[in-house]
Amino acid sequence: MMNSVERKIIADGVAFNNIKVDRFKTIRMSVNLYVPLNEKDAAHNALLRGLLTRSCKAYPDFTQFSKKLSSLYGTDIVSSVKKTGDYQVLTFTAVGIDDRYVFTDEVISAELSKLLCEVIFNPNITDGKFNDNDFEQERRQLLDAIDAEFNDKRSYAISTMLTNMLKGQTCGIKRYGSVEEINKITPESLVDAWKKVLKESVVEIFYIGDSGADKAEKVFTDAYSKIDRTPCKVDMTYVKSADEAQHIVEEMDVSQSKLVLGFRSGVGCTDTEKDWIAGRLMCAVLGGTANSKLFNNVREKQSLCYYCAASYNFINGLMIVDSGVLNENIEKTEKAILKEVEDMKNGNITDFEIEATKRAMVNGFRTSNDTTAGIDNWYSSQFINDGFNSIEELAAKYNAVTKEEIVEAAKKLTLDTVYVLKNK
Repeated sequence: MMNSVERKIIADGVAFNNIKVDRFKTIRMSVNLYVPLNEKDAAHNALLRGLLTRSCKAYPDFTQFSKKLSSLYGTDIVSSVKKTGDYQVLTFTAVGIDDRYVFTDEVISAELSKLLCEVIFNPNITDGKFNDNDFEQERRQLLDAIDAEFNDKRSYAISTMLTNMLKGQTCGIKRYGSVEEINKITPESLVDAWKKVLKESVVEIFYIGDSGADKAEKVFTDAYSKIDRTPCKVDMTYVKSADEAQHIVEEMDVSQSKLVLGFRSGVGCTDTEKDWIAGRLMCAVLGGTANSKLFNNVREKQSLCYYCAASYNFINGLMIVDSGVLNENIEKTEKAILKEVEDMKNGNITDFEIEATKRAMVNGFRTSNDTTAGIDNWYSSQFINDGFNSIEELAAKYNAVTKEEIVEAAKKLTLDTVYVLKNK
């Protein structure tokens, strides 16, 4: 089933995207705020997004805010933070019952939109600062989230490799900022950060549901009409290739050593859609499915590692291969991975590998249609693209990629960084 997007610019730098679907009993709306990445602002914004969803001026404590959510048939409002290229993205999401299923005169779509706007535009600020207790609790949770990333050694290894590989690049700044910057934040400085986000963010609003989009659009249009805005513009770039690979070894008490290889993909945010589609498919053939070369040849046939997978970031021009290994197999696994990459550059790819990978990827695309969250993520992740692809449109483009195009994508790969987290 193909979803269409009705897109409307409702304010300077603010787009409202209506995706009409009638097969769900809920509506979902997300407000995605795109701001430039930098160390100081990244820490402030990561802390800000959590604090905003704790309460607001109209419902100034957690209890009152929770009661309001419950009164709207168990509505939920959550926030998240991520990176997209040289942008940090703050997302505020509300999920509630569709107006069709409300047996009163209440218009949930309008009420939910108003509450989401209260959270974003009217936070619980008194005397020029956020509540001290809420502020400290949210800071503690943010620091705990950073600790949790360290404790997940696979995530830690990938993150550390990227920190070294992207040193000096804006996209190398962590999505939460640094612990040092987080500890410098005050309840007063966070108010300044909030004002800056409202003024400078590029905003993409998505509404997924059968009814109520017009009411939600009006609420957001009215809210943004009261804001003096100067939307940011980020000219994104990427590093096309690596001259010489750096090797980094870190020792730690871990149950399983980690090997992470970072490649420059030669395709990034300034290249064509056709280029990055071929690159993503190349990466999936290498290590993105159960039929991939890394899974079958490195893990299964040679039994060199516990897992071995590849991921592709076309915006930043990266491909990452990560694996879990025993110490004695680290060097063998690295050589085996690089051999598979060279084989692809030399055209050693079977028709079965290509077709099986295409099927797996397209089937994965189609699962996005199963939930409102999946649909939201599908379209909101295309912010950098020139327009939106539906699932079927993108599936057709992947199915049209040839073996020759996959080989050309592989030939663009250059190894930049090898990181090993080694068990002591």
